[in-house]
Amino acid sequence: MKKIYGEYTINNVSIEYTMVGIGEPVLVFHGGHSNCHEEFGYEALIENGFSIITPSRAGYGKTSKEIGETLSMACDYYVKLLQHLNIEKVHVVAISAGGPTGIIFASKFPHLTRSLILQSAVTKEWLMPKDHTYKLASILFNASTEKYTWAMIAGITNVFPRFMFKQMFSSFSTLKYKQAKDKINNNDIPSVAQMNRRQRSGHGFLMDLSQTKELTVKDLKSINCPTLIMHSNFDSAVSTEHAKLAHANIRHSKLYLLDTWGHLIWLGNLSRHTNAIVIKFLKSDG
Repeated sequence: MKKIYGEYTINNVSIEYTMVGIGEPVLVFHGGHSNCHEEFGYEALIENGFSIITPSRAGYGKTSKEIGETLSMACDYYVKLLQHLNIEKVHVVAISAGGPTGIIFASKFPHLTRSLILQSAVTKEWLMPKDHTYKLASILFNASTEKYTWAMIAGITNVFPRFMFKQMFSSFSTLKYKQAKDKINNNDIPSVAQMNRRQRSGHGFLMDLSQTKELTVKDLKSINCPTLIMHSNFDSAVSTEHAKLAHANIRHSKLYLLDTWGHLIWLGNLSRHTNAIVIKFLKSDG
């Protein structure tokens, strides 16, 4: 199905976005290092009669970093985009580092939010400046170096896709690669390879790291829409504590802890189960 690409400019800032599919609108807040060309989980939504609007979040792709001074300000601009597209109400899907944006959006704009789905989502302060991973990310994925980092990753992936998949595996899963073999699908290696080719961090990823401290339990408690929380039991990128915190504080929430092999819950032998849960939720509770 044809993907529509657009750039919306207002108040001297821009938001790039894509639209694909026909049906009830789903607004996707992509994860870290991604953009409006995200693909994970899209096929099942399109096949089941949903349309997907994906803005590149603040600092990612061609979306101005200035709209993301705070998460609240960024959400104001995403509402302006929906108004520009004449979309009145949406299901919200917030993925990984896009979790805080989805939470603030659903909390601040209940009249625009039909339902909220948190997938492998950050729901509280995440990596901190003292953490080794934070320090490493600040070097590899800042706006000056990230294009070289991703070019190197993409280059190695193109030549040695299986090797790169194994090298990155521990970033996504708490399982050893050999332990997870029965959970890994033949399509996982090409899917991760394709992901590596489209990934960029821009200014967005370091903004994501700094903005998680804006989230409060009060934001979670103020969400009133039906909420689906999905997280892998073996996620090494974002711990299950994030999912459990959201479930404990969002009134109308359902929590599914999945046995997928890790953070990328749309991959692996259980990916159909992941998709089935999402579609069932959207067609009933949502």
